Formats: sequence, C-alpha cells, structure tokens
Amino acid sequence: MKTAFLLLFLSLCLPLAVTSAENIFGTVSVEVKSKVVMLEYADTFELRSQGLMYRKSLCSDCGMLFYYGQSKQGSMWMRNTFIPLDVAFIRKDGVITDIKAMQAHDENITSSSQNVLYAWEMNQGWFAHNGIVVGDTVTISE
Repeated sequence: MKTAFLLLFLSLCLPLAVTSAENIFGTVSVEVKSKVVMLEYADTFELRSQGLMYRKSLCSDCGMLFYYGQSKQGSMWMRNTFIPLDVAFIRKDGVITDIKAMQAHDENITSSSQNVLYAWEMNQGWFAHNGIVVGDTVTISE
C-alpha cells in the first residue's frame, strides 16, 4: 500500500517539478544571419545535465544554448528527451562546426567534429528552415 501511495504521489508531483525546472534557466540572445532568438541558457554542469529533458514540446523559436566553460569535444544525448532536436556545435570564434539531428530518447552520443565552446539545440528542422548551415557565424550576448 505504501509503495502504491508513493508511486501515485510521485506521478502527480513530477509534472510540477519539471515545469518549475524549466524556470531555473537563465536566458541568452543568439544571432545568426540576422535572426535573433532568446534561448534558455545551460551554463553550469547541473543545468547542462538537465537540458531539455522531460519537455513535451518547444515553441517554434525556442531552444537551449549549452556553454561548456572551455573548448572541448562537445557531446549530447537524448535520455529522457521527448522532442526530436537538432544540435549545432559552435566553436569559441562563433563558427558552427556541425548541425546534427537527434531523435527522442536516443541514448547514443552525438559529438562535435571539432573542439567547441557551445551546443545549441532547437526543434528538429529549425536550422534548415532558417537557412542556417555549417560555417555560419553566431553572435552570443549574455
């Protein structure tokens, strides 16, 4: 009985915890090809670990920028992520090195081809729809 009650309690509270978790991220402005978007900003280990997990949807111009703190090979996975996403890996100089598609719940690692300072996640197809390609330069304003 205690286990059933605990499971019921957790199933009712988890959506509330996830909703409030979305509000823990700061924001950052990203510009590329005259398109400016405000993104959620994951600039600590804890925020990068949470990322877009448990989200059921993103608005059309919503996404997240992950800051690694230093240039390194970037890597992402989609554990507990319900939304298919594209990730653009960005070097320290703002140049996009890769844009890769990632599928919901895929636990395979998606890695950058070069050392990068940022990873930028958007709804799958967003980069192509906006004409953003590898080699474009991104400006980030905190």
